[in-house]
Amino acid sequence: MTFSDFKFRDELRKAIDSAGFKEPSPVQKEAIPVVMSGKDIVAQAHTGTGKTAAFALPVLNMMSANDGVEALVIVPTRELATQVSDEIYRFGKFMDIRTATVYGGTSYNRQIEHVKNASVVVATPGRLIDLLKSGKIKISPKFVILDEADEMLDMGFLDDIKKIFTYLPTNRQTLLFSATMSKEIKKLAQNILKEPEMISVTGKEVTNDHIKQLFFVVDEHERDDALIRLLDFKNPTKSIVFCRMKKEVDRLRDHLNAQGYRAKGLHGDMDQRQREVVIREFKNGKLDLLIATDVAARGLDVNDVSHVFNYHIPFDSESYVHRIGRTGRAGKEGTAISIISPQEFKSLDRIAKSIGATMQSRLIPDLGDVQEKKSEDLISKIASTEVDASSYDIVEKLKEDFDLTTIACKLVSMIAKSNNSQGADSIGKSEDEIKELYRRLKYEKDDKNRGRNRGRGRGRNSRSGGRSGRGGNRGNSRRR
Repeated sequence: MTFSDFKFRDELRKAIDSAGFKEPSPVQKEAIPVVMSGKDIVAQAHTGTGKTAAFALPVLNMMSANDGVEALVIVPTRELATQVSDEIYRFGKFMDIRTATVYGGTSYNRQIEHVKNASVVVATPGRLIDLLKSGKIKISPKFVILDEADEMLDMGFLDDIKKIFTYLPTNRQTLLFSATMSKEIKKLAQNILKEPEMISVTGKEVTNDHIKQLFFVVDEHERDDALIRLLDFKNPTKSIVFCRMKKEVDRLRDHLNAQGYRAKGLHGDMDQRQREVVIREFKNGKLDLLIATDVAARGLDVNDVSHVFNYHIPFDSESYVHRIGRTGRAGKEGTAISIISPQEFKSLDRIAKSIGATMQSRLIPDLGDVQEKKSEDLISKIASTEVDASSYDIVEKLKEDFDLTTIACKLVSMIAKSNNSQGADSIGKSEDEIKELYRRLKYEKDDKNRGRNRGRGRGRNSRSGGRSGRGGNRGNSRRR
């Protein structure tokens, strides 16, 4: 299936082609036809599964673009508001679609002016309810989308969301997207949607087939060396390194910058302007690496991220899915790499089982492997480099003192020296040590199963004994 099967308008198809989208993701395949039929939907889908396009494309296709604010998208955070707005603008750029973002921490007046000229408004609940209650904006959207509804409820926005809907027209199409389907989400859906169609992306569909998932086992003190060795060997074009804590982000950023990488951090202690600058630099290729926490990177949508690194694995499978969903987007290939200690081996296995993913074990390349790879990359780079006219003059001058072979060797040595890798020759666990971890994990599982079976046997004996005891007590009672 391709996007042309949806019969979108020509302007929208042109934008989809321009964005490099090829095949629709599972949630897009299911949601787009339902939305275009005019029905309300409740869709269960994680970040990174393509849900923004799942609601944006059909809604844009049905908009007239000359009737004020036709679509309202409500999201939990400022970062996600900016990302969703950017993506909708990208899809609507040939349709004269204007978007406005509404969130706290910026000028009211500027946002109000943007809303007056917009076809689509993307807003966070707090600032939106302020503007609606004060009467500073009045909108009557035909389409209302709640994106990451579970996140909004977790952040305490339930009352704001209910209040927002009292200001919206009842004659509307409402779309609700959520990673989880709690009782609260289902109750909210019953209150604000009309006979919605339910759509669910199953666990196995959550991590897409375009993402190769690898893990490397190292001792705790080897994490930094392992990350640098993998960066040297993989040579990613654009990558994100995920950390658990803000202080870890800052420390790792400084360490990687000291090693010559162009790296910046993204976490919750940064103000909005700082975050926007970092994201813009990363999008524009001014950074090699973005070091981020889960919260700061939620909803982050950057094209061409070739690799995602888990410096530490997250505590839950949902965060893992969110992290690795930053790569392998729009049908492109991506790689997710987790650096784990032997103590985290069991946690990684639990995550893999819960999302139905296959994670492959790999060994950290040794120093010789990295140097060989860099030599191959250098040969390829030299072969593909176009010769500049001025280089002939330099070579002619060098020929006065050296033959051509010596000149070439000197130039290659100069380039190779700047590319030299450092660190221990060998990092991380060996293949035998990783096999032992698998063996221990299997033994623990088998031992637990044996324990359960023994427990069931004891339970049956206990119940039998209990019945005898109760019978004896009843007999004693009757005698008394």
